[in-house]
Amino acid sequence: MKLIKYPSKEQWPELLKRPALNTENLFDTVRTIIDKVRAEGDKAVLEYEATFDKAILSALAVTPEEIKEAEDKVSNELKAAISLAKQNIETFHASQRFVGKKVETMNGVTCWQKAVGIEKVGLYIPGGTAPLFSTVLMLAVPAKIAGCKEIVLCTPPDKNGNIHPAILFAAQLAGVSKIFKAGGVQAIAAMAYGTESISKVYKIFGPGNQYVTAAKQLVSLRDVAIDMPAGPSEVEVLADASANPIFVAADLLSQAEHGVDSQAMLITTSEKLQAEVVTEVERQLAKLPRREIAEKSLENSKLILVRDLEEALELTNAYAPEHLIIETENYLEVAERITNAGSVFLGSLTPESAGDYASGTNHTLPTNGYAKAYSGVSLDSFIRKITFQEIVSEGIQAIGPAIEEMAANEHLDAHKNAVTVRLDSLK
Repeated sequence: MKLIKYPSKEQWPELLKRPALNTENLFDTVRTIIDKVRAEGDKAVLEYEATFDKAILSALAVTPEEIKEAEDKVSNELKAAISLAKQNIETFHASQRFVGKKVETMNGVTCWQKAVGIEKVGLYIPGGTAPLFSTVLMLAVPAKIAGCKEIVLCTPPDKNGNIHPAILFAAQLAGVSKIFKAGGVQAIAAMAYGTESISKVYKIFGPGNQYVTAAKQLVSLRDVAIDMPAGPSEVEVLADASANPIFVAADLLSQAEHGVDSQAMLITTSEKLQAEVVTEVERQLAKLPRREIAEKSLENSKLILVRDLEEALELTNAYAPEHLIIETENYLEVAERITNAGSVFLGSLTPESAGDYASGTNHTLPTNGYAKAYSGVSLDSFIRKITFQEIVSEGIQAIGPAIEEMAANEHLDAHKNAVTVRLDSLK
């Protein structure tokens, strides 16, 4: 961890840099895999599964028998926890349902919108060092509420060709239509273009490593939509002297254990807290099973001491963290002044872990500063809004002359004529 005290504004851009993620360097490798899957379908996916995941598979689809076996392997305690999380995620996302209202913009001219679920969506759930069954809930639950007709899930199997039982249980509980044993670039390509087994989808969601990120970027150029640009996960704790150093250290470490390229930041007005957090991080780190990952991640971490809360807020909004934890005395007032963040956790008793799992908010969020322009995944991510308009005789007579005038001045005479013939018919 790097301790920084009272940095000047000129130092901010350097301080706020994330761990480098240069996906452009991977494009040639990724494009080769995508092209092969696009040309050869299941055959290519099966070959890449053998190469990258060391899994020799006879088929990609997960069978009903495998889902049933998985359910039997998940403890009752974990089933109850997943079910509770699913209920809260469902409650929060259902509250986001769009209600279209008809608006009469002028007499005889009525406009409105209707929300329609994206028909086919693809969910990517990473494998690797942790089974992210929580991400299954975060993506499949809002997709189901939105009315997506087909929800396809791809996730890499282990070397024995099995998927973690909790992932299969969460997928079944959340209403996933089809589950496939496919990871990495080959899974993204399969969902983008379709294979004999895996359906082509219209939008792909989910986190992944730098290869998955590069694959999503490439297929999104012209063939399929994606949720958002993604990079390594990150958290910032914004704290004053009232913060509990034990809690702050725990929050920083909970982010650091995600992966070696994760970033944990503390921005504080208290020099005493900064020092106490260093001590506490070292104490807690020694007890973590994923200590080696967390230690490497902490090399990207910075504990920044600033002069006052004004500077802390300005620096926070410049950083635009994926996750922001506010542990200050007047945290609700401070929160009102946050303009750039993916998801905000308020007060000393609201850890990031709550949003990661079970409070109900979504944990699929913009990273790498994209919170300045992107929202996290929500119900809106799974719907399209179609606009409608209806003009009756009174309306076309009122609005028509203005349309004719504008069309004529843009030299689009056919546009003007489409109105003129209607006005003439009403004379």
